[in-house]
Amino acid sequence: MKEIKDLKLKEIEKLKELNEKDLKTELSKSSKDLFALKMKKELGELKQTHLIKAVRRYVAQVNTVASSKWFNIG
Repeated sequence: MKEIKDLKLKEIEKLKELNEKDLKTELSKSSKDLFALKMKKELGELKQTHLIKAVRRYVAQVNTVASSKWFNIG
């Protein structure tokens, strides 16, 4: 079973230190994780639905950091 700490989400301060390429990679990885969690939930395989909320917020944080740096990663 996955826990929030197993998702390896970075702190917001560490996200601010990343360059555009690393932010794109982080967004891509976390978006794939979010998609996988949503599919598992729909199939009834996901018991820890709180992980979806955590990853969704993390994707929003990555997008916010990118937009504050004027990166167009979307």
